[in-house]
Amino acid sequence: MNAIVALCHFCELHGPRTLFCTEVLHSPLPQGASSGDISGQNEQAEEEEGGIQMSSRIRSHSPAEGASADSSSPGPKKSDMCEASGCRSLAGGHPGYVSHDKETSIKYVSHQHPNHPQLFSIVRQACVRSLSCEVCPGREGPIFFGDEQHGFVFSHTFFIKDSLARGFQRWYSIITIMMDRIYLINSWPFLLGKIRGIIDELQGKALKVFEAEQYGCPQRAQRMNTAFTPFLHQRNGNAARSLTSLTNDENLWACLHTSFAWLLKACGSRLTEKLLEGAPTEDTLVQMEKLADLKEESEGWDGSEEEVKPSSQPDVVEGQELSKCSPETSLMPDCNSWNVAHRRLSVFRSLRHMRQVLGASAFRMLAWHVLMGNQVIWKARDMDLVQSAFDVLRTMLPVGCVRIIPYSDQYEEAYRCNFLGLSPHVQIPSHILSSEFAVLVEVRTATRSSLYPTLFDDEQSLNKYEFVVTSGSPVAADRVGPTILNKIEAALTNQNLSVDVVDQCLVCLKEEWMNKVKVLFKFTKVDSRPKEDTQKLLSILGAAEEDNVKLLKFWMTGLSKTYKSHLMSTVRSPTSSESRN
Repeated sequence: MNAIVALCHFCELHGPRTLFCTEVLHSPLPQGASSGDISGQNEQAEEEEGGIQMSSRIRSHSPAEGASADSSSPGPKKSDMCEASGCRSLAGGHPGYVSHDKETSIKYVSHQHPNHPQLFSIVRQACVRSLSCEVCPGREGPIFFGDEQHGFVFSHTFFIKDSLARGFQRWYSIITIMMDRIYLINSWPFLLGKIRGIIDELQGKALKVFEAEQYGCPQRAQRMNTAFTPFLHQRNGNAARSLTSLTNDENLWACLHTSFAWLLKACGSRLTEKLLEGAPTEDTLVQMEKLADLKEESEGWDGSEEEVKPSSQPDVVEGQELSKCSPETSLMPDCNSWNVAHRRLSVFRSLRHMRQVLGASAFRMLAWHVLMGNQVIWKARDMDLVQSAFDVLRTMLPVGCVRIIPYSDQYEEAYRCNFLGLSPHVQIPSHILSSEFAVLVEVRTATRSSLYPTLFDDEQSLNKYEFVVTSGSPVAADRVGPTILNKIEAALTNQNLSVDVVDQCLVCLKEEWMNKVKVLFKFTKVDSRPKEDTQKLLSILGAAEEDNVKLLKFWMTGLSKTYKSHLMSTVRSPTSSESRN
């Protein structure tokens, strides 16, 4: 993240001062931090926090180099510094801290002030504003301010206990400065939590020192006894105690460097930008709507009123990936993990794999029922096999048309799901078995060891099964079927196309037919055109056949609410259309 994190302090003698700041460098180190790198004097330590490894290196300088760096530094003059290091973090000749990110070759450099004059001015202004005018009620807490010219600032002010300070406390702030306002606002919850943790640690250390000093020499009674002594003289020059003294931590600045460097690294990694070309697809819109619904349900759910659903009403999964395992698998000890892995090999990997296993005619019948929206029922003991079959078959449908009950101990009606997994002992009603709107796939134990030709490395694991596909309305081999089914079969039989290419073909085919569905929805549901005009439109779309019309009507149920509401809101009133004519 291209930002600067700084610790600021309000000095009672000099006002707001920057104590310590960490910046990100994508280019070579500045002159003050890179010169005089003596390998024999380096102290290297590996810092690891939150899965991020960085090599922290303290660089050494010769006295001449340190003096030249101080003379050219844009920081305040020595006359503006407190004698007891209250306005200073690092000593005059200290070169600062440098951390190397091995993954991205980015360097995180910490000094008292930025070396670049422009950055120094930006940090200085943010420091002054964070400790003067830009504060929240109570003078302690987070606030956001800034502009396009001087950058945007996330500031968190806080107090540190000091037995010798006026009011027994000193005022500090941790600020994060960057030019991207949207990114900084989106990072508010993350920065607030992490910076609050740093502040709590500092305040905890300072509180221990404060309580120990108060126990040894109470300052409140001493001040009351010398009430007429001038205040600054009363403290005997201790008005500017350093933060290391207040916390009794000599490694404070090294720890702050590690924390600030990790903060910059983690905050830059948690958000990524994606380039979206064109409007989002219908599948994307439906998925976004489902995520929003789930978020609303989770926010509105009250944990004190927990409701346990009975086993007779399994959850319906709409357009989501589902991964469930059988009870005996979840309770299986580690020594049988090889058997679990072996069981998971008995799954379908792709549509091409399923077509090879089931056979061309059985697969065509199954795919026809899937595309028409009929109920697809699988009866098997292996839940992983059933789930893999549904994961493969659902790729032929829009996300909004998928309703899955992965495994149930009783039959569920078609209005609840179009993909239903059943255990072998479940009885299916006779009218469903003879219905033309359902297809049944029974997975039985094969009587022969090698029932199907082996074209895949792991296909032998499916040879132990026999797949029987039946329906009350079997699809004849010479039936034309929907156009998209013929194109899918052509892609699956073309061995020159890899599985990944076939997947992209499916995406393109679904988008092509979803566009036809949108036109038909607008034509029939919104504009309410007569039936004759609808037939003409279907001919223009190349979907006048009976199977294509059924497919379009079923896929119409998968349109997103966003698209439907948009169309309904843009319908012109009769008065406006007449006046325009």
